[in-house]
Amino acid sequence: MDMHETDRRCDVFVRNWWRNNPTYPDGLEPCAGRKTYIRRNVGETDARATCKTYNATHAPGRLSRKAEYEWR
Repeated sequence: MDMHETDRRCDVFVRNWWRNNPTYPDGLEPCAGRKTYIRRNVGETDARATCKTYNATHAPGRLSRKAEYEWR
């Protein structure tokens, strides 16, 4: 993808949004998990595209593992 001068720089990561806990309903406790970075210092346009591709090609599973990005 082409980089636009106005693009903010971002880091892309994946993390789980739940953790297993048998004392919670359905055995799931809300929990923003540890971030695992998959791309760093990319433009926001590229970050959005990376998240969209990752989330379309990886099933989130029981713990809802999804790609996100944050600005640097």
